[in-house]
Amino acid sequence: METPETLRRTPLHAAHHRAGARMVPFGGWDMPVQYQGVKAEHAAVREDAGMFDVSHMGEFRISGPEAETFLQYVTTNDVARLKPGRAQYNWLPGETGGLIDDIYIYRVAADEFLMVVNASNIGKDWAHLQAQVGQYDVQLRDESDAWGLIAVQGPRSEEKLQPHCTVDLSRRTKNSYFAARLLGMDVWLARTGYTGEDGFEVFVAADETEAMWNKLLALGLTPAGLGARDTLRLEAGFPLYGHEFSDTIHPLSSTYTWVVKDKEHLGRAHISSAPQMKLIGLALDKVPVREGYPVLLNGAAVGQITSGSSSPTLGHPIAMALVSAGAADADTYEVEVRGKAHPARRVSLPFYKRP
Repeated sequence: METPETLRRTPLHAAHHRAGARMVPFGGWDMPVQYQGVKAEHAAVREDAGMFDVSHMGEFRISGPEAETFLQYVTTNDVARLKPGRAQYNWLPGETGGLIDDIYIYRVAADEFLMVVNASNIGKDWAHLQAQVGQYDVQLRDESDAWGLIAVQGPRSEEKLQPHCTVDLSRRTKNSYFAARLLGMDVWLARTGYTGEDGFEVFVAADETEAMWNKLLALGLTPAGLGARDTLRLEAGFPLYGHEFSDTIHPLSSTYTWVVKDKEHLGRAHISSAPQMKLIGLALDKVPVREGYPVLLNGAAVGQITSGSSSPTLGHPIAMALVSAGAADADTYEVEVRGKAHPARRVSLPFYKRP
């Protein structure tokens, strides 16, 4: 059983407490869910710039003459397309079904990559990669404890960071990955994120993370917790591992079919099969719905909610749901909440797209 004493702590744990954050267990970590409130933190990221502690994510270094060949086999996207200094969203498929994890890969050099994995999957992913490395001429190194990671997100991110950065950020496009000095500290920056906004993820040495956090605070960046991160990613239609992805959910149930390229890779056989469920977006007028609530079509259960919340930006409840493939084209459904059915209309994902 997880207790506050057994939960892992990021390098920013003390900083979160000093800021008055409400802490919650998350994937085996003691993490901030909110500071001043989810709506305010959500609005700061949509309208200005906020920052998240994502140091709980895992980082694996993969290097060697066959690093690209190895990654081509264990992932579904085309790693060969990645040039040094570029990043790519990717999947780790299971051998017989579902996903081990959804990940980001950063190409550092021709024969060197950094893989960022979900916090709750660090141990599972590491064991999986070690089991698959076989005869590949590859070195794997778990650097998860060596790095702190801060996600700076929002339309004013570049404006706030540029005066303090040695690199011309305006020339660094989405999915760029590069070394820089930021606020007098050596970092790696990635123009990536998980909120639907522009922004940068700041990789900094673990023992320097709190100093970087405090310097970013001084720039006026708003600390945001897991609550805002979830409403932001839901509005952006981003699947979350453990909700829209898992070891048992067919990955092509999601709308992210583009992540699978025509190549030989682990799990190709099961991914090539047709999914029995499809991910859809739902909008409701009043009643927020949560994970696990039944989705009905003409009174019959056809699936369930995987993520749901009130949308601070749109002003009404939204949700993602997995429904049977044969029922995925309807325009209207109902969602059962405590025994009462509430109307929901199917809408395209994402719910929100940055102007």
